[in-house]
Amino acid sequence: MNGKRIVITALGSFGDIHPYIPIALELKSRGHSPVIVTSEGYREKIEGEGIEFIASRPRMPLFHERDEIQRIVSKLMDVKTGAEELLKGIIMSSLREQYEDLDRATVGADMLITHPITFAGPLVAQKKKLRWASSLLAPATFLSVHDPIVVPNAPWASRLHFIPGFNRLMKGLMGKYTERWFQEVSDLRTELGLPPDGHPLFKGMHSPELVLALFSKVMTDAKPDWPMNTKITGFPFYDKFDMTPTPPEVQKFLDEGEPPIVFTLGTSAIWVAGDFYQESIKAVRKLEQRALLLIGDARNMPPSPLPEGIAAFEYAPYSEVLPRAKAIVHQGGIGTTAQALRAGKPTLIVPFSYDQPDNAARIARLGVARILPRVKYRADRVAKELGQLLHEPHYRQKAATVAQIVQSENGERTAADLIEGRLKKNE
Repeated sequence: MNGKRIVITALGSFGDIHPYIPIALELKSRGHSPVIVTSEGYREKIEGEGIEFIASRPRMPLFHERDEIQRIVSKLMDVKTGAEELLKGIIMSSLREQYEDLDRATVGADMLITHPITFAGPLVAQKKKLRWASSLLAPATFLSVHDPIVVPNAPWASRLHFIPGFNRLMKGLMGKYTERWFQEVSDLRTELGLPPDGHPLFKGMHSPELVLALFSKVMTDAKPDWPMNTKITGFPFYDKFDMTPTPPEVQKFLDEGEPPIVFTLGTSAIWVAGDFYQESIKAVRKLEQRALLLIGDARNMPPSPLPEGIAAFEYAPYSEVLPRAKAIVHQGGIGTTAQALRAGKPTLIVPFSYDQPDNAARIARLGVARILPRVKYRADRVAKELGQLLHEPHYRQKAATVAQIVQSENGERTAADLIEGRLKKNE
């Protein structure tokens, strides 16, 4: 088919942006012209891959504005108020600006692909009658009554799923409670002459043409209340933090001893790490294990000198480090979860908020991980949990089996096939 201009929206942390970069690269390799529309801070990364970039609001702090990032993330990671702060306080307050940016970005576009929280995207697609595929990064976003999620501020609800009608009741209450957050969407739809289209967190985010579930089938299978046109693609993988090579010190540390336990908090929880790395060091010393700490921000660096056999770096590519780990400890973000599953190592998950508790529960059910709540992350408990992961062989065996499945999938290629299939239907 002739090359098409395909506009992709994204918003959030690196974990929200990364899945769309390999999809764009795959589309570009097939002769298309992908465009990624997202926050200004990702310009260098995206243009560095030869992908067209267009900036969109809301404005998010640039990576060097670390104090501001930390201030915002601290508010957003609050399990009680963080979701409302993100959706209502940040995204809804700039919905019209986001619409204007996407309206300009889609001039001449053949198709629009939307991230789940770029809420202006469905409005642009419907107003301009664009071909449209929506996407989701984690199973929790479907909010299925047949696959109930672990809610960060209501973990007790997970113990009541067996009660008839409970899951529908919880979903209904969630919809009712959050409805007021999205008044701006309803108002803008009216101004644009568009009919109501359901709650933006539920039906309203899904394209009637194609819904891309950008995760592995090991996380879940399709549920009866998912949109009928949903396709599970597998994880699209990308983990270049910047354009610089992996520090040689990382390679040297990996080469000079036994495989280490790798500790990481992804790209959001690093800003609210607290004593995570200090307790991690105490735990591995109790276990007499080596450890590699990926701290994300220099302010998380533990006091020097570090004990023998322990090293800390701001960054190293997961694809190079995690396969060489003995075990992995992480926060349960979907991007980090994907990389840990692909690496095939036993994992301890320490969820903070959003989809992380739900991702953790799914991985634990696979038999490859254990879960330790953040508030209980203390050296003695960490050492106990890691001890079980390291000494009970079924964790290693199951992790290796699951890794084979994840490695056999090709999320970016499958997504590109589905996007091209949708485009061909309209030619």
